[in-house]
Amino acid sequence: MSERLIIFDTTLRDGEQSPGATMNMQEKFRLAQQLAKMRVDIIEAGFPIASVGDFESVKNIADNVRDIQVAGLARANVKDIDRAWEALKNGENPRIHTFLATSDIHLKHKLKMSREQVLELAVASVKHAAGYTSNVEFSAEDATRSDLDFVCKVFAAVIDAGATTLNFPDTTGYAMPDEFGEQIRYLLEHTPNIHKAVLSVHCHNDLGLAVANSLSAVKAGVRQVECTINGIGERAGNTAMEEMVMAIRTRGDSSPVTTNIVTEQIHPTSRMVSTITGMIVQPNKAIVGANAFAHESGIHQDGILKERTTYEIMNPVDVGLSAGNLVLGKHSGRHALKDRLVTLGYEDLNDDEISRVFDRFKTLADMKKDIYDEDIEAIVMDEIIQVPESFKLLSLGAMSGNKTMPATGVRLLVNGEEKEGAGLGVGPIDAAFRTIATLTDTSSKLLYFAVSSITGGTDAQGEVMVRLEDDGKVIVGQGADPDIITAAAKAYLNALNRAAYLKDKKQQM
Repeated sequence: MSERLIIFDTTLRDGEQSPGATMNMQEKFRLAQQLAKMRVDIIEAGFPIASVGDFESVKNIADNVRDIQVAGLARANVKDIDRAWEALKNGENPRIHTFLATSDIHLKHKLKMSREQVLELAVASVKHAAGYTSNVEFSAEDATRSDLDFVCKVFAAVIDAGATTLNFPDTTGYAMPDEFGEQIRYLLEHTPNIHKAVLSVHCHNDLGLAVANSLSAVKAGVRQVECTINGIGERAGNTAMEEMVMAIRTRGDSSPVTTNIVTEQIHPTSRMVSTITGMIVQPNKAIVGANAFAHESGIHQDGILKERTTYEIMNPVDVGLSAGNLVLGKHSGRHALKDRLVTLGYEDLNDDEISRVFDRFKTLADMKKDIYDEDIEAIVMDEIIQVPESFKLLSLGAMSGNKTMPATGVRLLVNGEEKEGAGLGVGPIDAAFRTIATLTDTSSKLLYFAVSSITGGTDAQGEVMVRLEDDGKVIVGQGADPDIITAAAKAYLNALNRAAYLKDKKQQM
């Protein structure tokens, strides 16, 4: 039977040390509540002595977030530990997490202390913390670059002093997975009282190996992993909690542990962290990136539609997504397009109609990277559904210049009645759109406007694409003309005609 791995989340402490990722007290509390909802085992809420704001934030979380352990970080000195306890004391089973470097590099250049002095200070600090709570964690900073026999000596001493969790951090992200696993095994074999404490790791991602190192440590016997949401943290970040948890869940056949994490809360939590910190998740980020469950290759899409597990080793529902995303683009096949057409309500199209739509779809996909549902609906309306021209352009004249107020004169056929008008705008296209809206008595909102050249040269025909929002629905319009202002007017009218058609169709249902 698998043992349980303790998930120690340090998003609020180490994660906040990411440049630009500072959170205010309200944001930290909101995120702490979400982490509790995920059922992480321990939240490291902050570094209480760092500032008044950090103290108040840790205290607020410890006082008010229930059914979870809340930890506060403290350097190995009385002042830090006292301040941490003052913030934590009203929490449920609060943890004081104290740390001291053990590598010769840190001893010589940062601490300017001998090994004997470090050992003495570590023991004294843990004893002081244990006077407040039996839940004390000790971290040997820069452990992976330390002499392992010295780390074993320190660990054995702090266990006797009252530490119940020992953390072996790869502070600089220096370790390799195989050697990290060997270091863990060495600690377990050469620390005589190690069975009295939980062994933990805290890995940084400087070489992109934080998750791999953490997994290697777990296989070697570690039973707590310190991590952050989205892998944020100092420099290149920390072990990404979502990757760690889903690796254990997905590869349960090779993992000796399980976690208590409610994985369906992974994606919502990731989005919350991204929103609060302003640190956007890269699209190709594992588990929570926008492309993590997206498929554009026609071969992949065909496989996914037949059987999800052909190209997905995880179910997107398990991480809080409703489903995978078939991104329609130039690599997509007929099967994926047909599936999307059915989703959009065009399940009655015959093979010839689907072929016509597919040909237009491929042509459009060569011109733009991603195809939206509105683009597909526009193709269907052009190729299959003959949309009545409620509004038709008869003529257009425009005036513009760097010292002239842009103006247009427009003549339209509106439901069979000829109308004309003129208007001003920021530019001639804006003026044309404003005039058309007045003549057609419409109030759509322009969401997107793009111009492209169909052929080369200054005499090239210009193609305009617009995306409008009308009555809560997004509609695409397209128009082409050697005169770009006329092309824009045609695209705008094309979208308005589609909007009018959809309204009439809705009223008839």
